[in-house]
Amino acid sequence: MTHGSAVRLAWAPAVDAGWTVTVVNPAAPAAADLNYATMDDAALVAAAVAGERDAFDAVVERHRRTVYQVCYRFVGNHEDASDLSQESFVRAWRGLKTFKGQSALSTWLYRIAVNVCLNRVSAKTPPTDPIESTDHFEDTRIEGAQSALLREERAAAVRKAIAALPRKQRATLILRTYHELSHQQIADILGSSVGATKANFFHALANLKKLLGNAP
Repeated sequence: MTHGSAVRLAWAPAVDAGWTVTVVNPAAPAAADLNYATMDDAALVAAAVAGERDAFDAVVERHRRTVYQVCYRFVGNHEDASDLSQESFVRAWRGLKTFKGQSALSTWLYRIAVNVCLNRVSAKTPPTDPIESTDHFEDTRIEGAQSALLREERAAAVRKAIAALPRKQRATLILRTYHELSHQQIADILGSSVGATKANFFHALANLKKLLGNAP
């Protein structure tokens, strides 16, 4: 970030976590003729580090949904997920100069989001909103009130059990199950080995089964 620059973020409530990050840098040259949407991540990072105010906006637009979804899987409600997403991108902006391109930008952003979530989310405060809340009313209409209620109770039990897992097991389970990342990708994100990632996933599944088996 150049001298005099600032980051302005605005949250617009929406199911897909539509919000923007604006990098304000009056000293940066105008770049209206650049089409950031067609640039690859490496070029966007280079432009953002150089002070192009719209380049980081393009990074956020490209990756905001994925980052939001990661955060949502940890907390299970839109308000907290949007706050964690915003914090993740603020940290990404502040640390952008440290990104050397040794991994994909998406992997780096995953790592930041997971760390933000693990540092902020406590197993003592499990998520409260339904994971698939947007389908709730349709499910109620099709399956009937009783069926929908039973399904929601089961979903709540799963969320509570996931929240009770050890930190790395929880992160591994979320990234593997909900985001379908490979063991290698998860290892890169968590800074561990593939073997450790596989072990974490195995133990997470075993612990999840045990927790659900003990659920009332």
